[in-house]
Amino acid sequence: MAKHIGIVACSAEGAALCYRTICAEAPRLMGKHMHPEITMHTHPLGEYMRYIRTGDWEGVASLMLSSAKKLAEAGADFAICPDNTIHQAFSLVVKKSPLPWLHIAEAVAETARERGYQKLAILGTKYLMTGPVYPETLSAYGISHEIPPKDTRERIDTIIFEELVNGIFKESSRQYFNEVIQALKDQGCDAAVLGCTEIPLIVNPDDCPLPTLDSTRLLARAALKTSLEE
Repeated sequence: MAKHIGIVACSAEGAALCYRTICAEAPRLMGKHMHPEITMHTHPLGEYMRYIRTGDWEGVASLMLSSAKKLAEAGADFAICPDNTIHQAFSLVVKKSPLPWLHIAEAVAETARERGYQKLAILGTKYLMTGPVYPETLSAYGISHEIPPKDTRERIDTIIFEELVNGIFKESSRQYFNEVIQALKDQGCDAAVLGCTEIPLIVNPDDCPLPTLDSTRLLARAALKTSLEE
């Protein structure tokens, strides 16, 4: 029997993509119209941002733990969070969580290693790009990384919070992401981490200058795999 997946959501678009991916890909493994039981809980993004903007990761962890407790009460067997930025509070969460967790950057790093990538371009919120979530994880896998310069990070952050999390996907923003990825390719990167869970909704792998590592879908597939393990 498949394990019950708990989703600790943060921003709506990324969480919805993660949920849809699990439901869409499960039938291939489980049979027509089948997928694991899934429960999702989210506090408002605004509550998370109040803590993120001040660097209060204890506050972020308190929201994540609140969701995890509700998911445990609903019967979830383990938890995932389709939001890269708030994984900066991950170590605080797992110490007190009533559920085991999968880590989004681990799902990305494992795939990068399988595909032989050596240096990854990291794209996401400004908090994610300058934070420890990917550097710490990738280092453990022997993979290096690069991030865009400060002015580029600021523009990406604005696109994420003013457009993507609100379901706004502009062609000009899509082209900008490609320009940024091309610049990171020129610096020796061999793949790009779409490290905000909304970025896969705007970046098209078919015309992207680098192969992409879609953190949202990779986490969803890791959750599906875990759910079906005996």
